Amino acid sequence: MWATRAPLSRYSCGRFVAGTGPPGVDQMTPARISDETDDNCYRSKAVHSQVLGFEVDSINSVQFSNHTGYSHWKGQVLTADELHVLYEGIKLNNVHHYDYVLTGYTRDTSFLEMVVDIVQELKTANPNLVYVCDPVLGDHGSMYVPQNLYPVYKNKVVPVADIITPNQFEAELLTGKNISTEKDAVEVMDLLHAMGPDTVVITSSDLPSRLGDRFLVSLGSQRHVRPDGTRTTQRVRIEVPKVDAVFVGTGDLFAAMLLAWTHHYPNDLKTACEKTFSVMHHVIQRTISYAHELAGPGRRPSPPQLELRMIQSKADIEDPAIVTEATVIS
Repeated sequence: MWATRAPLSRYSCGRFVAGTGPPGVDQMTPARISDETDDNCYRSKAVHSQVLGFEVDSINSVQFSNHTGYSHWKGQVLTADELHVLYEGIKLNNVHHYDYVLTGYTRDTSFLEMVVDIVQELKTANPNLVYVCDPVLGDHGSMYVPQNLYPVYKNKVVPVADIITPNQFEAELLTGKNISTEKDAVEVMDLLHAMGPDTVVITSSDLPSRLGDRFLVSLGSQRHVRPDGTRTTQRVRIEVPKVDAVFVGTGDLFAAMLLAWTHHYPNDLKTACEKTFSVMHHVIQRTISYAHELAGPGRRPSPPQLELRMIQSKADIEDPAIVTEATVIS
């Protein structure tokens, strides 16, 4: 999951435990070790959350010299037993009261199962706790985590999650249904709802965009219970501009931003997605412009040059100009 620092994360609007990381990193919640060792995983989750008024606590699930978008990295990985010891220390001080949990990439089944145990215990203490899960399994038809994580995600993690952010491949894998049309995507999101989560956002898909091949399609679905006990579902479609570059931390930033904006707009997925995707657009555009300036004409930016410009995007994170609009679909 994520490189983090103890204790778990919290928000001033609430408290939260976060976790995620780039492929190849086992982490739980991004964490700042120092300005020199901090990476995009930390900045993508913690900084933006703090800017939006959330207090963030962290537990390091790895402590690496840098993120794995670089050619080399050094550091240590937290085991499930070590995670348990840290969580027990938090409980002994009676500071294990959180409103949000955010998790992402991990390669170890025992660590992932420990995260599930912690989430369930935190939900017992606070039944209103919201668990946001980025079920990182793979992309473009192939897995980049061990196969044995798949049943853990499907049978244990997704059922306790409230919000999930799979890509198309992960959504298909979790439901066993392929997505070839928008109707297929809606059916897949309904299947994921039936597994547990009330909010599902398919962050990217291979569906054709109505705006042309320079855009990709994302879709979201959120179900609510009306005061009379009946259910309603809001579904949205978002056309997202493509960028010809590889970034580390964008998935983590997306999950954390979606958590924040669904907190502020709990019953309005359309607005929450517009805010989230617009922040992504501003951060990525600022990053790619800066990277090309550093690289020079005709040169492809390097990983250091493509570090997300999070601090420079503070104003956009706080109050993004809406440049990506969501369309409500049936």
